[in-house]
Amino acid sequence: MWTLLVSFFLFALYCLAVVFSVRAAQTARTPQGAVGWVVFLLSAPVFGVPFYLFLGHHRFKGYRIARQESERVVEGIKTFADYSKPDPKTMRINPRPFEALAHLPVSRGNGAELLIDGDVTFQSILDAIDGAKNYVLIQFYIVRDDELGRKVQDRLIAAVKRGVHVRFMTDAVGSYGLPSSYLETLRGSGVDVADPREQRGPNFRFQLNYRNHRKTVIIDGETGFIGGHNVGVEYLGQSPRFGRWRDTHIKMTGHVVRQLQLIFTEDWHWARNEDLIDKLDWAGSESEQDMNALLVATGPGDDTETGAMMFFSAIAEAKERLWIASPYFVPDIDIMTALQHAALRGVDVRILVPDVIDHRLPWLAAFAYFDEIRDCGARVFRYTDGFMHQKVFVVDDTLAAVGTTNLDNRSFRLNFEAMALFFDPRAARAVSDMLETDFHSSYELTRDLPQQPFHIRFFAPIARLFAPIL
Repeated sequence: MWTLLVSFFLFALYCLAVVFSVRAAQTARTPQGAVGWVVFLLSAPVFGVPFYLFLGHHRFKGYRIARQESERVVEGIKTFADYSKPDPKTMRINPRPFEALAHLPVSRGNGAELLIDGDVTFQSILDAIDGAKNYVLIQFYIVRDDELGRKVQDRLIAAVKRGVHVRFMTDAVGSYGLPSSYLETLRGSGVDVADPREQRGPNFRFQLNYRNHRKTVIIDGETGFIGGHNVGVEYLGQSPRFGRWRDTHIKMTGHVVRQLQLIFTEDWHWARNEDLIDKLDWAGSESEQDMNALLVATGPGDDTETGAMMFFSAIAEAKERLWIASPYFVPDIDIMTALQHAALRGVDVRILVPDVIDHRLPWLAAFAYFDEIRDCGARVFRYTDGFMHQKVFVVDDTLAAVGTTNLDNRSFRLNFEAMALFFDPRAARAVSDMLETDFHSSYELTRDLPQQPFHIRFFAPIARLFAPIL
């Protein structure tokens, strides 16, 4: 009897392996990926099937349901954008690839303020929450029940007491250590909470590998925040392990805030199955800075590889300068080739990464890419004044981007991300000035991989094998 059960289990497992092999062949992005999954699944189904359930690449069908069910809002934003189209003379970059990826148009009438490091960022966010009159939408990948987390909690509760409607959302994986009491305190005080432990989606589909990595705060549909910071004291530089934490957020006004708000409504609909469209303000106002801007949200719910395509589009536009700051450098083949080609064209390509280790596997994997890109003329800088976590890039003096997307496959294909793009020389100047300061706190990598210490030489190529999930 026991032998029969084992035989039946192995047969069922192998049948699953065959089914998953067919699916992998249909959905894998590259032939190499398809072959790898098929061989792994059929040769070792006991290990391959569980790995595929967790790591297999599947699309999130229907994630953009909020847009599909509320076409009037999307059309309203697009119609309003007809009256806020940028002056063609101010657009020195072709916006069409970015607009196609965002499913939204570039608009004028936007404002931006760089928020450098945690103290400035959270002071600005907390002040904005204190000034909220109608509603606050807040979403972070990581929320901790520490001094900063409780400060944010207190401000949100105080806002509710003033009659402000607060909606709070976080990610189940990023905030796995957040105690239920934190959410219960918020909920008991009147905050509308999307509990990550109760939401539908990834946590019920063996797809914990997919995460909502966005960090969004929206006040009354008028002011928006996005960037690299999460809610935890380490982002204020108070971690004994990391010390100073170098990160960047951006405070936005104008039409781009409504675009960010639309992305929040999609995430909220997915988490709570609730449509916020009729409950939010979509009119808003323009900024005197009058910048051209676009919010590009990407994720595994998209039909195309929007995260990688956004970077590819930016790289292709670079003529003189392309500076990218990212805590992780694990690009796919397309982005690697585009970066190499840009450097060969004579573009000043600089990649800024931290020297301090956050997650060892992607830190090691990056060394397997550095030689290839440096051989084409690109320069790699390693930040030494604490840990650098910002996600920023600047193209020439025409495009600046700040948001949540890292230069790695996880951000490109596994995470839900968002980047604020400003097509304006003032924004480009602000970001480039900031990065110039960061370069002064860095050293340029000059040693090839064979010249690195043994543990890097040996493990970097091995870590690179995990690139599809890093």
